[in-house]
Amino acid sequence: MLDVRRMQVLRAVITSGSISEAARNLGYTPSAISQQLSTLEREAGTALLERNGRGVRPTPAGELLSEHAEVLGTQLAKAEAALADLKNGRTGRLAIRYFATAGAALVPPAVTALRRELPDIQVDLKLVEPDDPLPEVEAGHADVAIVVFPRSKPPAESVELVHLLDDPYRAVLPKGHRLARKRLLDLADLAEEPWVGNEWPPGPCRDIMLQACGAAGFAPNFVVESEDYATAQGFVGAGLGVSLIPELALGAPHPAVVVRKVRRPSPVRVIYAAVAAHARDNPAVRVLLDAMKR
Repeated sequence: MLDVRRMQVLRAVITSGSISEAARNLGYTPSAISQQLSTLEREAGTALLERNGRGVRPTPAGELLSEHAEVLGTQLAKAEAALADLKNGRTGRLAIRYFATAGAALVPPAVTALRRELPDIQVDLKLVEPDDPLPEVEAGHADVAIVVFPRSKPPAESVELVHLLDDPYRAVLPKGHRLARKRLLDLADLAEEPWVGNEWPPGPCRDIMLQACGAAGFAPNFVVESEDYATAQGFVGAGLGVSLIPELALGAPHPAVVVRKVRRPSPVRVIYAAVAAHARDNPAVRVLLDAMKR
């Protein structure tokens, strides 16, 4: 098999016209250059150079290999540059998994910032809902997942958690509701109300809501179940009940509802980025997470 480095030496000799001149240009001794050429000729099975006065000139085989050495040298330089870009986070692929409200509020501006700063990064975005996006990172199928805590099961030790924000729950009431005149509600104020569920099948966000209601001394009476926050607001606006919805999911509230802060307790879901071990030092991940925090 022909050695690319020896082919580069051959090209340097042919370009300079002599072994001694090529040795000076490459920083080698003439004997080292001669040894490289002798080995390359054995690999090629034919003569590559012939004497030309005090110098050398290529045989047809030497001319052929010299031309290919130039092409290979160009490709090698491109490969080295591409590898450097990949190692420095300027290129490559970033796989991001997220749940719906994070996808609407956090991910789009962060990806915009990432594309602006590192335009050659390929972004693989995927909504994972109602399933949990964390296992995608734990299994090595994704670099970053946006996840909600607290949760019943901790992540794998290989996963790094980066805090993004605390997302408080708000009481959502029909306009004209008897409690709508209050700016701040005790959670127990909603104990006797009919409730609209907003996460189906149940997950960590619903668990946070149920635990808060339990701490306030009651279990909510769900009269309607919906699969998402927007639909839940529609049911609340129609007067079918009240609900607790994270602030991040309220974006533009339904025109038929009012939103109020709650206390005693004040439920909060904590949103983290779960980062795979292989992606911890990736500059693209740092750019993405910094943008999400902002």
